[in-house]
Amino acid sequence: MSAPSPLHATRPNQVAVGTIVWLSSELMFFAGLFAMYFTIRALLPDVWAEQTELLNVPFATVNTIILVSSSFTAQAGVWAAERYQPRRTGGFWNFRGWGMIEWFTVTYVLGALFIAGQVYEYAVLVSEGVTISSSPYGSVFYLTTGFHGLHVIGGLIAMLFVLLRAFAAKKFGLHEATTTIVVSYYWHFVDVVWIALFAVIYLVQ
Repeated sequence: MSAPSPLHATRPNQVAVGTIVWLSSELMFFAGLFAMYFTIRALLPDVWAEQTELLNVPFATVNTIILVSSSFTAQAGVWAAERYQPRRTGGFWNFRGWGMIEWFTVTYVLGALFIAGQVYEYAVLVSEGVTISSSPYGSVFYLTTGFHGLHVIGGLIAMLFVLLRAFAAKKFGLHEATTTIVVSYYWHFVDVVWIALFAVIYLVQ
C-alpha cells in the first residue's frame, strides 16, 4: 500500500474563519467612515472643491501602486507557506525559488514605503494649511486615511511576528503556515480598503 501524501496547509480552519468574521466587523467600521465622508461632502461641496485641489494625485497613485503590489508579494508568500517552504531554494534572483520569508520581507518593505509616503503627504498638506482642525475636510481626510494607516501599521507588526516566528521555528509546519495565511487575509483587506479610499478621496473629488 502506498504511503499517504503529506499534509498541506489548508485555508478552511477555525482561525481563518474567525479572522474573516473579525474583518467583517472592520469592514463595518470603514463603512461608517465612508458614510461620514460622503455626508460632510454633500453638506460642504465648496470646501471640498477648494481643498481637493491641494491633493497630489500622481504621488498618491504611485503610493497606491506600491501598496497594491504588496498584496501580490504577500500572496506569493502564502503559496510558499502552503508548500511549507520558509526560505528560498537556489539563487537570490530565482524568484520562483523564493520562500515565505523572502516574499513577506518584500511585502513588509512595500508596506513601510506606503506608510512613509503617507507621512510625507501629511507633512506637505500640513505645510499648506490642511490640518485635522483646519476644516471639516481636513478632519475627514485625516480620520479616514489615518485610521487606514494605523491598520497598515498593525499589519506590518503582524507580518514582523510571522517572520520572527518563521526564523525561530525549528521546523516550518502547519501552525506557521496558518499564521501566514491569516495575516495575508488581513493584508489583502487593508489593500482593498485603500483602493476604495483612493478612488473616493483622490479620483472622485
